[in-house]
Amino acid sequence: MLKLLSKDAVRRRIHARIRKKVGRREGRLRLNVYRSLNHIYVQVVDDVSGKTLVSASTLDREVKQSVREGGNVAAAKAVGAAVAARAKAKGIDTVVFDRGGYEYHGRVKALAEAAREGGLKF
Repeated sequence: MLKLLSKDAVRRRIHARIRKKVGRREGRLRLNVYRSLNHIYVQVVDDVSGKTLVSASTLDREVKQSVREGGNVAAAKAVGAAVAARAKAKGIDTVVFDRGGYEYHGRVKALAEAAREGGLKF
């Protein structure tokens, strides 16, 4: 009998495969993206120490004031710019982009482009 996987289960398998490839690059920090229907979250993670260094989301005050809704491309651009500014303030300029198993399209692409415009290199 054929067992169907949910969309989230498929995404998690893809994310695990991406993490395996990205995790081999020691000394590089990982820019991780998670998106839900209503919000988008991003964090810069040091996989060696297992700590989050910088994070931003549509729930942050600065981002919430600039955008009306959290689940659209405009909000993703605002979050990308916010995480880039916070990372630059901490002296982080080079990261590896981890799209979290999502397609590089729409909100994920807008966030990545805004982070690049903000000064992050990946």
